[in-house]
Amino acid sequence: MRKLIPLLAGSLLLAGPAAAERDRSPEAELARATQGRVAGEPVDCISLRNVRSSHVIPHTAIVYDAGSVVYVNHPANGADSLNRWDTMVTHLTTDRLCSVDTVRMVDNQNHFLTGIVFLGEFVPYRRVQTGSAQ
Repeated sequence: MRKLIPLLAGSLLLAGPAAAERDRSPEAELARATQGRVAGEPVDCISLRNVRSSHVIPHTAIVYDAGSVVYVNHPANGADSLNRWDTMVTHLTTDRLCSVDTVRMVDNQNHFLTGIVFLGEFVPYRRVQTGSAQ
């Protein structure tokens, strides 16, 4: 039994990196970002006034956190340019980000343009209401 415990611990350590790699897949990241939420009808624009933060899911989507709602944008074109290490740059004339807008991806170190992302519709994800009203 004493020999079995170190063997089990060692196998868990070896399996750990593989499990962590699976958790970094774009699908897993998107699932974590929308966990406990339900998708609503897509909208063309979101108000940036409400957006607290945003982050890139590489080669897949941009997630905009507006507190009670998380908006996921799967770009219409250019998703392959989405890289978590680049900076997203947008030029807007209003406080709204819309599906007709583009996002430029810029390398953080060299400030070179690495791609242009053409936004798609924004899918709102709202928290699932738990409990019953009695």
